[in-house]
Amino acid sequence: MAEDRKNGLTYAGAGVDIDAGNALVERIKPAAAATRRAGVMEGLGGFGALFDLRAAGYDDPILVAATDGVGTKLRIAIDTGHLESVGIDLVAMCVNDLVCQGAEPLLFLDYFASGKLNVDEAARVINGIAEGCRLSGCALIGGETAEMPGMYHGGDFDLAGFAVGAMERGRQLPQGVSSGDVLLGLGSDGVHSNGFSLVRRVAAHAGLTWDSPASFAEGTLGQALLVPTRLYVRPVLDAIRAGGVHAAAHITGGGLTENLPRVLPEGLGARVDLGAWSMPPVFRWLATAGGTEQAEMLKTFNAGIGMVLVVAADRAEALDALLTQAGERVFRLGTVQPGQGVSYSGALV
Repeated sequence: MAEDRKNGLTYAGAGVDIDAGNALVERIKPAAAATRRAGVMEGLGGFGALFDLRAAGYDDPILVAATDGVGTKLRIAIDTGHLESVGIDLVAMCVNDLVCQGAEPLLFLDYFASGKLNVDEAARVINGIAEGCRLSGCALIGGETAEMPGMYHGGDFDLAGFAVGAMERGRQLPQGVSSGDVLLGLGSDGVHSNGFSLVRRVAAHAGLTWDSPASFAEGTLGQALLVPTRLYVRPVLDAIRAGGVHAAAHITGGGLTENLPRVLPEGLGARVDLGAWSMPPVFRWLATAGGTEQAEMLKTFNAGIGMVLVVAADRAEALDALLTQAGERVFRLGTVQPGQGVSYSGALV
């Protein structure tokens, strides 16, 4: 305070370190550069980022935009210090939504907000974002780092992501969904980034900490729960380009119960056989430790299915093979039928 009286108040004295922000930009430039793709016109550092759709190969493009965050999964990452994978989560939550519209992700921007910027920690997070972009074929072309003392406390921070994709006019999904279409489910890599308020409640109810051994996987509970959201972009785009995909649903908050109807036209519903796949061990643990009923599991978590493609019946076998060859675990969940919503047969196992 004596220095403030002598030299006047400063931004740094108020808790905002511009030099740290500049240092972070320099630190992440190589990671961002590694995501460069056709169409990118400028690198980091400008007031905006330019992208040339014609250079990316589009003649008559429609732009598609998506935004999302990581949710309270971020709380586990901050508490455990395992920060690398949440960047992948952030990208996945956005780009997996874009492909459901039939769009190819082209560019990504991130927003990182904290009370006091820790350059090393922020760089680890943003390196994860760059890795998610690289794996999805989209460019990390900019973002914003906000240091807001008084809004965030201790080591807390928050993330938001913004993705833009494109498709040629007339190729948007859903399109052509009809009764008899087959539902192909793609396996998830765990809880992904939804339902973590309940996950945290289950862990507390069971008297566990994030350092407790995971009863359903190797390592600690925190490590097992931080497995990142699976990126479905490349195999789903390949399936769409192969023909026969009428719709795609990213199974996020709301589970199969809420997300499948979003891509079905009026008068049509989904019939899902719960015996078509087995839940990964993490979901069996959640159901048992939380005493969570089947209906709640299906409306809160992905329960082992992270993406569903609605495909023409005569293309189901070929698309199943294509997706399997691409490394996806494919399950024939059921069919589209007259009705509404999702009806289930069998039981989760």
